[in-house]
Amino acid sequence: MLGYITLGTNNLAQAAAFYDALAKELGASRTMETEKFIAWGAPKSANVFLIKPADGNAATIGNGVMAALQAKDAAQVDRAYKLAMSLGAKDEGPPGDRGGGFYAAYFRDPDGNKLNVFHFG
Repeated sequence: MLGYITLGTNNLAQAAAFYDALAKELGASRTMETEKFIAWGAPKSANVFLIKPADGNAATIGNGVMAALQAKDAAQVDRAYKLAMSLGAKDEGPPGDRGGGFYAAYFRDPDGNKLNVFHFG
């Protein structure tokens, strides 16, 4: 149902390095790019757009807003979390079983956007 999600950034170049590395770990790559935004995705998946706000104001984070990125297995969740931490992410919950076969890690990107990497099954 989800087509894409857009996250704001105040430093597109810095954020691009973070998302290029994370996308590579998750088997995705850049799908679109302009001077104002970059999108990442994989075949048959939703895209993540990183964009400078169109109104010219500073990007801010939404309280309660989170983008969840699907991993192929728990080991990939672990690697993605470790990679994100090495790229300057802020921990919001280390990898672990959250119940019912849901294995996830939570962190914030350098702009403060909350992300989750998960595997269900």
